[in-house]
Amino acid sequence: MYFRVAIIITALSLSACSSWVFRYDVPQGNYLEQKSIDKLQVGMTKEQVKFILGSPVVVDAFDNDTWNYVYKLKSGRSRDFDMKKQFIINFSNDKLISASGDFDLSDKFNIPFNAPTVQAEPANANNAGVEQNSEVKKKPTDGK
Repeated sequence: MYFRVAIIITALSLSACSSWVFRYDVPQGNYLEQKSIDKLQVGMTKEQVKFILGSPVVVDAFDNDTWNYVYKLKSGRSRDFDMKKQFIINFSNDKLISASGDFDLSDKFNIPFNAPTVQAEPANANNAGVEQNSEVKKKPTDGK
């Protein structure tokens, strides 16, 4: 019985002498995903960009029209797993004008936000409207 207790105490004591120490991963900044970046379009307001990406980590004190989103992950395991991503957004007159950094911009980024979309009309749409208007008869109105 004493022998088993001695083995357990010895095993626990030796495990404390290990050279391996657990370290936590330390994330800092804004973690951005590509699907969030894909929602951005030229002409969006600062509020709309903030709604999509969140508040920026760094806003230049002298130039409020440049926002920096920085994400840094310091891995507890190895320096090989460390990661740093940066995304810079520029505004002019409270509207998004450009973006650059470690993410790919979507194909629709350069299409102005709130731009009217052109929809194709049916081939006979113009003729049908003319025919309907000619069939409408006005009712005579009394002066009542």
